[in-house]
Amino acid sequence: MNKTFAFASHIRHHAVLCATAAALVTAFGGGNAVAATSATSPTLEAATTAQTEQIRQLYLDLLGREPDAAGLAWWAQALDNGVTMEFIAAQLKASEEYAKRTNTGSTATGGMPTIPATTYNYYVSPTGSDTAAGTKTAPFKTLARAAKAAIKPSTTVWVAPGTYAGGIKTTGNGSASGRIYWVSTTKWGAKIVPPASSTNKTAWDNRGHYVSIIGFEVDGSKIGSGTKWTLGIYTGGSYNVIQANHVHHTATTIPCNSAGGSAIGVDSYFKGVKGDVIGNVVHDIGPAGCTYVQGIYHSTSGTIMNNVVYRVGSAAIHLWHDATDLKIINNTVSSSVFGIIVGGGDYYFTSAGANNVHVHNNIVFDNQYGISEQGRTGKGNTYKNNLVFQNPKYNYRLLNGLTYTNTMTSNPLFVAYSRTAATPNFKLSASSPVIGRGLATYAPSTDIEGRARNATTGFDLGAYQH
Repeated sequence: MNKTFAFASHIRHHAVLCATAAALVTAFGGGNAVAATSATSPTLEAATTAQTEQIRQLYLDLLGREPDAAGLAWWAQALDNGVTMEFIAAQLKASEEYAKRTNTGSTATGGMPTIPATTYNYYVSPTGSDTAAGTKTAPFKTLARAAKAAIKPSTTVWVAPGTYAGGIKTTGNGSASGRIYWVSTTKWGAKIVPPASSTNKTAWDNRGHYVSIIGFEVDGSKIGSGTKWTLGIYTGGSYNVIQANHVHHTATTIPCNSAGGSAIGVDSYFKGVKGDVIGNVVHDIGPAGCTYVQGIYHSTSGTIMNNVVYRVGSAAIHLWHDATDLKIINNTVSSSVFGIIVGGGDYYFTSAGANNVHVHNNIVFDNQYGISEQGRTGKGNTYKNNLVFQNPKYNYRLLNGLTYTNTMTSNPLFVAYSRTAATPNFKLSASSPVIGRGLATYAPSTDIEGRARNATTGFDLGAYQH
């Protein structure tokens, strides 16, 4: 493909802060440049009785105890700032306290992740104004305006539910100790759509480093005039995370040519490394059978885990260019031409090929081809504990004499699967043969919805834990 993408990175979520009131100051209080030391203490005034009871019940259900007064006050302030109960639940489920109670690790690798307190906070709302200050009470109106403000490390952009014009470019750099977070305050509540007149081919073009894009919907179905989108979320920077997004109906009407396209792309062209693609739902991408349009396209190092990808013109997951040192773990891919392609070619900076790629615990079902090595690959790749079934051209095609181990060849028995259903249900039925058949090595600690995976619950195959 032509200057497409590459993704990489290790799971690098920060320590959970949700149970500590002081740590939440900048996450939910104050304006766009308010430091933790200058925030005022929150109160329960903003929360209704019903809301405080919901918060209390979350503490009881998830942490097994009554909320402390400070924690209850902080979550009340969070509700006033526009976050949802779903978001609060995700924060509590990622806490050290929850980890101890459920015997999971403290890092959430599915669902909406924990967002640590940051020094700078900006807010975006469809009812805002781009001449406003970008504070909670005076939010920006567009993502493009927020992109001009979010240029420093330790920044969070909180985006309220609503519809926003895409075609944006973000260039701000975070740091190892202070990422830049773009967060939809309700999962998939902030919807990015083509503008009335599009001037570029990408819904979201991120060139910054240490950036997380979390919880957005990218819907390319309603095309306006101008340039058609071929790319959904693209990142050319390093140490970036694309998590819990819903990207669909992009590039479905473009010409099928080598210009290519993808729903989520992580690119090494700008020397990006270490990109993570985690817990996203991707579907209906590209013209049917077009070999140049991919679901998740990755050309550097990192992780691809807990994603659901289906109905893609070519490959649900495709490694190419300089892809190497990747973990492809616990994904569910279906109804595409290729399930997973591991390969290297058309290099930007190296010609070593795709090596040290570990493909474990995936469900690759009902594609034309299953798991395929193409181009140049190395002998360090491993293929373990996958279900690869009903891919009539072939289930596996590996190079360099490699073999696969513990592969299942049976119907995964999803709750409600159909190739043509608008929203097939890829959750596991109670009789699914993949329950408990996963490998612990490299497995994420939670599934796509935040359910725990561990030695006690068992490690299921695919994106969903039963």
